[in-house]
Amino acid sequence: MKDQIVKFWRDEEGATAIEYGLIAGLISIGIIAGATGIGEKLNEIFEKIKTSLPKP
Repeated sequence: MKDQIVKFWRDEEGATAIEYGLIAGLISIGIIAGATGIGEKLNEIFEKIKTSLPKP
């Protein structure tokens, strides 16, 4: 029984999966933040174009 507990305690496969999950989560947060910033800039550009076009 003691051997099984020690083996379970030293097992690092689950820790690796959790680390990869955390890395993927941080990358996705960075992508979302970057896309939001780009989206706001694009919106500003299109608003300027819209206001500069003559109205029919």
